[in-house]
Amino acid sequence: MAPLPILFIHGMFLTGRSWSRWCDRFEARGFRCAAPSWPGHDGEPAALRAQVDPRLASLTLTEVVAGYEARAREDPQTIVVGHSMGGLIAQILLARGAARCGIAIDSAPPYGVRSFAWSHLRSNAALLWPGHAPIVPTPASWRYAFWHTGAADEVQRAFDAEVVPESRRVGRGPLGKEAAIDFSAKRGPLLMIAGELDHIIPASLNRKNAARYEASAAPTELIEMKGRTHYLCGQPGWEEVADTCLAWIDRQRETL
Repeated sequence: MAPLPILFIHGMFLTGRSWSRWCDRFEARGFRCAAPSWPGHDGEPAALRAQVDPRLASLTLTEVVAGYEARAREDPQTIVVGHSMGGLIAQILLARGAARCGIAIDSAPPYGVRSFAWSHLRSNAALLWPGHAPIVPTPASWRYAFWHTGAADEVQRAFDAEVVPESRRVGRGPLGKEAAIDFSAKRGPLLMIAGELDHIIPASLNRKNAARYEASAAPTELIEMKGRTHYLCGQPGWEEVADTCLAWIDRQRETL
């Protein structure tokens, strides 16, 4: 039997390299993994921070989704795993029938799903600035939004190794219909994972998102992971998150 393909989808301020340890872990279990970066995100993070790619001024969520949809449709057995904005993209692809099943980790909200939690508003404040200039995060802003529980030196190392500038247009995507999802669409199973301590995508927002699928005939499961921030795919203990995903995928093999 050919190995099942896993398409990993990163979120804002990161690149495909953020999935490298996940790819190793999944490939060790017999999966075939791909973790492509968004346009304007290829290269070393330090170099991308030093010279912001001009494409980020015009990059939209629609463009990013289109790239991953084309990749997912190359194989009807594709399983999509996305984090943050990547989690929203995973939901969109699943609703469009472009993936066999999907996992959305600390997912950005689809159109019409909102949060007024202070940490969410503070973390996303840069999106409200006028214009389309790319967002260049600072260690302090990234720490608050992604990994506020980490020691300062740990956060700095992660920032230096992984964090890149980002498209303001993509970040605004969930505010418009390009992020709309047909929650009643015929689709494969969906797992949603929420981090208990997430600032930028509070666990309550994940619950709101999952609740939109209540009328769907397709299976939807929500797991809240205690003590986890938005950086749960990279912070110490990420292996537990990855293994939770692997166990869920194994269960889907028995029903699909």
